Amino acid sequence: MPKAARISTPIPVSSTSENENSDTAQFVTVALFSGIGLLISLVAVIFGIQGVWS
Repeated sequence: MPKAARISTPIPVSSTSENENSDTAQFVTVALFSGIGLLISLVAVIFGIQGVWS
């Protein structure tokens, strides 16, 4: 009678601190990108620069 092959693969278990660090890094990246964009938009509005939107 044939026996079934049992293939076990290790499942990587990540700690919560690594996930928190990754989430924090992503949040900081998005926050910086958004902040820079808002700053550029504010300067453009203050100086009355005509852009694509007008």
